[in-house]
Amino acid sequence: MAADFAAQLKEEARPFLDDGEKIIASIVAQPRGTTTSKVGGLAPGAIGGAWAGKSKKGAETAGLTLANPMALALSDKRLIVFGIETSAMGKPKAVKELVSSVPVGEVESIQVKRLLVGKTVKVSANGAEAKLEVGAGQDAKGLAEQFERVKAGAA
Repeated sequence: MAADFAAQLKEEARPFLDDGEKIIASIVAQPRGTTTSKVGGLAPGAIGGAWAGKSKKGAETAGLTLANPMALALSDKRLIVFGIETSAMGKPKAVKELVSSVPVGEVESIQVKRLLVGKTVKVSANGAEAKLEVGAGQDAKGLAEQFERVKAGAA
């Protein structure tokens, strides 16, 4: 996410946060498989749709509901999914709603894996996991590092 949208998200997320809660890091993401499901052809659509469905189901078990498009934000208290509005080109424009959240204490890990183009982010919480895909310009590693700092402080 460009630094300008990260700053915009911090501002636009305020009405959804608890008193004194602050957004520390955020990325724009989507359920794993979403991009593959949009590729032409029957097989890629079916495979991507299955991946996205599996990711959404895992997220629900973990206590999160995923949106598409979405921003995954880390506050000093929670991991939050925001529904966002995007431009016709797919660039993030605005925060629409708080979709779901889980307390930081219930999140076991946030792992980032590089792909040829972009990254995957695996969020493990409450014994389940959700996989997300993230564009190459997003600082997913920074979000994972900030999570480790917040988690260490909350322990």
